[in-house]
Amino acid sequence: MARRLRIRHTTRVPYAQPASSSHNEVRMTPLTLPGQTTLDARVTVQPATAVWSYWDYWGTQVTGFDLIDPHEDLTITASSLVETSAPGPLPAAPGWAELAERAAGSRLLEFSGATSRTSVPKKLVKRARGAAAGLGPHEAAVAVSGMVADRVAYLPGATGVNTSPAEAWEQRAGVCQDITHLTIALLRGLGLPARYVSGYLHPEREAELDRPVAGQSHAWIEYWAGDWCGYDPTNGVRAGEDHVVVGRGRDYDDVTPHKGIYRGVPGGAPEVTVEFTRVA
Repeated sequence: MARRLRIRHTTRVPYAQPASSSHNEVRMTPLTLPGQTTLDARVTVQPATAVWSYWDYWGTQVTGFDLIDPHEDLTITASSLVETSAPGPLPAAPGWAELAERAAGSRLLEFSGATSRTSVPKKLVKRARGAAAGLGPHEAAVAVSGMVADRVAYLPGATGVNTSPAEAWEQRAGVCQDITHLTIALLRGLGLPARYVSGYLHPEREAELDRPVAGQSHAWIEYWAGDWCGYDPTNGVRAGEDHVVVGRGRDYDDVTPHKGIYRGVPGGAPEVTVEFTRVA
């Protein structure tokens, strides 16, 4: 059954003193995909200014804007209405040898190698190979995701944006970004192409209609096994109708929700809120 979710993502950037100018880009607009249709989406800015949009290399919609007059703070509000449905059956997966051949001769290669955010020690890759021994690609993805979840507890605030996968593994705690990076690193180590997905997850499976619920942005993986397949290693489930895709890339750096620079005195950390309302 299809679900309709209204999402309001607000980011407030405070400054210690008024900024003389700022230049920004945001990736907060959900995509239209099989199983997901964006019915309405808009990004507004305070102080008010003109915005423009484009599609980046990874297929994410980017909204850009500049503020060239002094301003005391910046508020970005991304509002969307998205219809989602449950995923279909998993595709027939190729064998490991065929998978390696396809990855080497296509854009899958971009999702097969390590990046600075998806590098792990060889001993962890060896451990993942042990967990996936004798399994096909789909089963291997679930097994490795489970291995990561068993080791790294989801603990908000346990890590920072620059925490490495190896650090999250060693301290046994992290956020969805860490769990996703670590899972991607290990799957790529197996020879399974994997990419980072940025988006939203409604926090209540059986939410009442028209009741706003506080949530947050979320990250999960997609691995390629005949087609791209979404899996949420933090929660141990396939990505489904409660997941809303905004962008995909090699890692977090390709899909960062807000990037910006400003001229002025360093200020505080951004204040972010996400509100979900199920309307159907």
